[in-house]
Amino acid sequence: MFTEDNNSAANTNTVEETAQEALRKNRPQNQKKQLVLWFGALILGGILGWLQCAPLNEAFNFIATVFTRLFQFIAVPTIALAVITTLASLGGKKETGKIFVRAVTYTLLTTISAAAVGLLLYIIIAPGNLPVDVAGAGAADVPEKLGKLSYYEHFLSVIPNNLLQPFLAGNVLSVLLIAAAVGMALAFMPKTENQQALLKTIHGAQELLFTLIRGILWALPLGILAFAGQLSAQIEAGVIVGSLGKYVAVVMGGNAIQFFVVLPLFLLLRGLNPLKVFRQMSPAIAVALFTKSSAGTLPVTLASAENNLKANPKVSRFVLPICTTINMNGCAAFILVTSLFVMQNAGIELTLGTMLTWLFVAVLAAVGNAGVPMGCYFLTLSLMSSLGVPLGIMGIILPIYTIIDMIETAENVWSDSSVCAMVDHDLAGKLD
Repeated sequence: MFTEDNNSAANTNTVEETAQEALRKNRPQNQKKQLVLWFGALILGGILGWLQCAPLNEAFNFIATVFTRLFQFIAVPTIALAVITTLASLGGKKETGKIFVRAVTYTLLTTISAAAVGLLLYIIIAPGNLPVDVAGAGAADVPEKLGKLSYYEHFLSVIPNNLLQPFLAGNVLSVLLIAAAVGMALAFMPKTENQQALLKTIHGAQELLFTLIRGILWALPLGILAFAGQLSAQIEAGVIVGSLGKYVAVVMGGNAIQFFVVLPLFLLLRGLNPLKVFRQMSPAIAVALFTKSSAGTLPVTLASAENNLKANPKVSRFVLPICTTINMNGCAAFILVTSLFVMQNAGIELTLGTMLTWLFVAVLAAVGNAGVPMGCYFLTLSLMSSLGVPLGIMGIILPIYTIIDMIETAENVWSDSSVCAMVDHDLAGKLD
């Protein structure tokens, strides 16, 4: 009888191992099918949007709004729970410091590189001043409320004055502060039954969120179809038109160099294959392109990092939420280039010292930016309004910022993914 039980258990284990092996073999095929489906939806959406069919465009707008709200709905609790559970498990261990130091180091290096590339292109291309009447005409398009914000008020708004407001308002930095405080408090609490019960509840809530994320990913091709159709219809209708020539060339060129050259070089220097990392993280980068929100894309970024990149959850769930709020490569370049362009048109002399000073201002500002749509635009507007320069150019930039914001967000998430991959590679086998 004892032998039969052992044989039965052995057979059961063999079946489970065979099933797991089959799942591992099928996973790459499923990922390829998923990518083909997503790119197919992207192309089809672009074609359908270009047809300018009014009922179809309305349907695209509705579906795109639904998916945007779903990402917003799940992003904030995902950030909070990821940081809480990671800090609670790592606590005061040396592992926490190792992960944090590497994440911040890579973040600062990539962000400074992005701003430096933008500055170099600005000097080489040298955008000229706009006609006074054109700059003045754009003043009417500047959001009045935002034009009066100060940088001081922006940072003050990060400090929460109650528990619920940051979650209701979607203030990512405030949520991050609350989550970090709660996570560290749980780590240093006495290991009582209450503490363990609380941790189990939080882990259960996190598992529930990841189940919801998988559901959204399953339906995501429909969302990509709608996003692509919406964007294509706007371009065809002339909603997104015009450019500021050399200024746009600097912004777009800087993003392209950072995306295709600088970040891959960082990965190569750490012994990683950039093409492989990009392929594994491409779902998140694609979502970022359309949602225009690093925070909103975080659920997909986490899922891609853990399911495709096979990053250690201790790394991904700590690094990615932090990077979502502080690792803003595209934002740093935009703030620097736009600030220099606005100041130049306001008659401020741009010496090399001034440019280098603003490079570091842009990096610090990007670190303090929230990963939400148009966050870089609003932050740049706040900086310029605090200087008292004419803001008409910000109004001229506004119509084309939709495209800029899409590319910047994709770059930000690609940078987040690269930082996560590098930290995970550095600490492989060194975490308990």
